[in-house]
Amino acid sequence: MTLTGEERGGAGRDGPWWWERRREAALDVGLGAVSAVECGFEGVVFARDVGMPSVLGVLFGVFVGGALVARRRWPVAVVLLGIAITPAAMGFVLGVVGLYTLAASEAPKRVTAVLGSMSLVGTFVVTYLRTRGDIEGERFLVIVLSVFMAVALTVPPVLFGLYIGARRRLMESLQERADSLERELSLLADRAEERAEWARTEERTRIAREMHDVVAHRVSLMVVHAAALEAVAVKDPAKAVRNAALVGDMGRQALTELREMLGVLRASSSAPAPAPAVVALVGTVGTVEDGPSLAELEALVGQSRAAGMAVEFEVHGEPPREGGAVGYAAEVEQTAYRVVQEALTNCHKHAPGARVVVRLAHRAGEVAMQVENGPCDGEAAEPGLPSGGNGLVGMRERVLGLGGVFVSGPVDGGGFRVSAVLPDTR
Repeated sequence: MTLTGEERGGAGRDGPWWWERRREAALDVGLGAVSAVECGFEGVVFARDVGMPSVLGVLFGVFVGGALVARRRWPVAVVLLGIAITPAAMGFVLGVVGLYTLAASEAPKRVTAVLGSMSLVGTFVVTYLRTRGDIEGERFLVIVLSVFMAVALTVPPVLFGLYIGARRRLMESLQERADSLERELSLLADRAEERAEWARTEERTRIAREMHDVVAHRVSLMVVHAAALEAVAVKDPAKAVRNAALVGDMGRQALTELREMLGVLRASSSAPAPAPAVVALVGTVGTVEDGPSLAELEALVGQSRAAGMAVEFEVHGEPPREGGAVGYAAEVEQTAYRVVQEALTNCHKHAPGARVVVRLAHRAGEVAMQVENGPCDGEAAEPGLPSGGNGLVGMRERVLGLGGVFVSGPVDGGGFRVSAVLPDTR
């Protein structure tokens, strides 16, 4: 028994009963009517041969021929019925169409071979017996004619049905593959959109981190110098002038770094496709080759000293040398610089007047940095710098993003310590 329309899926199904489409139902009803008419006429001859009323022969033929309507639902039964009425010399349309339907269906091929062979043998025997008396003395001709009739009524419909069935299964397989590829493409598109959204989120995080590092440190120093400028403007004009110059230098440096980052944003936003822009921006903002390096830490510490902070800077070991280059990968040096910069900014905000020690250690395959401040001097003026609480989070994200280790927290006796270890990623 073949699969019904419901069993094969109801996509696009609009036919009654076991038919998937109305045109299939119309075709089968039409074939059934043709077969019923043929068997009805042949039933008259059959009734005369067996000595029964012609009406019964006609009714029998119409009933048998009309069974062709169920060929899609029960192809095996239709073929068996056609083989059964072969001795009555009726049902040629029933037999031919039934064999074609069976061969084209999903029935096992051995069933098709067995029933096809039975139909071939039955047609040969019936044809031979009926023509033997009409052509006397020509036994060879009778055999040839019987073989021709048996082959003509059996082999072509079986072969054509096998071809149509194979073609149909191939088309269904191709359609399934096309649907599968469409689903995979849709899934890939969804994943690409998720990756793009992740890249955009990462981009915003990196930009926010860079902006925080640049603005927070420079502006913190500017506020400290401005407070000192206000305090000494009348008492020590020369020192006020120096502080004013430092504030101007800090502002210019902050503006320069901001312009560089905004230039990256403009260049990325003008790219013809969004994906390359996102990739370029993430790569450029996160790990620029011309960003700050460990060689600039001395100047960074000097800026804090100029702001009145007591800072000690200790360096242990020597930076690695590889291929004539001294130092670490650009992203490692920039991250190390930003960690020290943000830690010093926090000291300006939360520990004014405290003694600060900055340590940098070059080790085998890694670089370590530590910024530790002592207890805050109660007599020091509070600079009143706002804090968004993102400094430690940003440092941790930077360090962990490169596979490093980050630790921060209070120390015994008061004070705070920030430590980080970064592997050499070259």
